[in-house]
Amino acid sequence: MKSPVHFIATPVDGARYRNTKNISGTDFITNTSQENHLASNRLATVISTPLRYKGPIKRGDILLVHHNVFKYYNDMKGRQRSGKSYFMDDLYFIDNEQFFMYKHKGKWHCHDRYCFVKPIQKKNTYIIKNNKEEPLTGKLKYINNYLKKQNLSVGDTVIFQPNSEYEFEVDGEKLYRMFDHQITLSI
Repeated sequence: MKSPVHFIATPVDGARYRNTKNISGTDFITNTSQENHLASNRLATVISTPLRYKGPIKRGDILLVHHNVFKYYNDMKGRQRSGKSYFMDDLYFIDNEQFFMYKHKGKWHCHDRYCFVKPIQKKNTYIIKNNKEEPLTGKLKYINNYLKKQNLSVGDTVIFQPNSEYEFEVDGEKLYRMFDHQITLSI
């Protein structure tokens, strides 16, 4: 089964939400809200690629998707519904704008104009900062081809635009997804 324009995928581990944590062999529910985007599953396994797709993503690869892909919502009458990406059973249509990175052969690759920045710890200075992390500063973790052409590399410390941080957890690590044009300076 193939779609003309969409990837067909299923949630990793078959779960729409990642709202449990195993502590000493016991599963604890960490969030009961369907609205909380941080609790939604953001990993999808590719079942099939679009019909005429010739890109690097293959069946079995993992996509890092938008938080609304698998989420439920309540309609105007309070009934639980699946979002627009839902197809049937445990299958979902994912279009080109709904994923940000893909994992092929165990390695993450950025999609389109997206990049991922790892926040850095707050530096000790005379200026009082109420954050645990240095504001608007991070290290490039995953970059796209455009940033490579700008002579940036993984590990470079960069400054980014305010309010461009969109938080993800990738392989147990907190990262910010952003567009490459939101990187404003390399230090």
